[in-house]
Amino acid sequence: MSSLKVLRAEGYPRMPWKNGGGSTEEITRDAGAGLDGFGWRLSIADIAESGGFSSFAGYQRVITVLQGDGMILCVDGDDTRPLLPLDPFAFSGESQVSCTLLGGAIRDFNLIYAPQRYSARLQWLDGEQRFFSSAGTVLVFSVSELLEVVVGEKSAQLGRHDCLQLDGNAGLVEISVNAGCCVIELTTR
Repeated sequence: MSSLKVLRAEGYPRMPWKNGGGSTEEITRDAGAGLDGFGWRLSIADIAESGGFSSFAGYQRVITVLQGDGMILCVDGDDTRPLLPLDPFAFSGESQVSCTLLGGAIRDFNLIYAPQRYSARLQWLDGEQRFFSSAGTVLVFSVSELLEVVVGEKSAQLGRHDCLQLDGNAGLVEISVNAGCCVIELTTR
């Protein structure tokens, strides 16, 4: 039986970074407590200054700038292209990573997942879109002031940085959105 819940941005718990260099708002995760034991985790980080990233050995990461001018990552000694708002970038959680901010402070959006346990698909959508998913977990994260999400026969309204979470999907579900959002599909391996 599938379940659908709406997670509101004002309710996200704040937790320190693994390396102690900043803090993260945790949106949702599949399991575990603290910074260990999860198969996947979705969060928003505030980066006030250039510096190093925490290591997450055994995980894959996909990062997207939400607010601010952007950043360049140095991943295992190589610089990335400039990462601008809503431009996702994937890298290994065990890589040595540091960032150089392109302006002032930024907020970024992070998916961290264990690839031996989950396959993940992340895409940014803008405007009215309709798609079908057979993923066991589907997350819809809003970057709009008002986003309407319709999942099968149910609908929900999300504000900026709210997230809709569908768990236990066992079939092909139709999903439609009407504004800017990120859709993440997670399937157990």
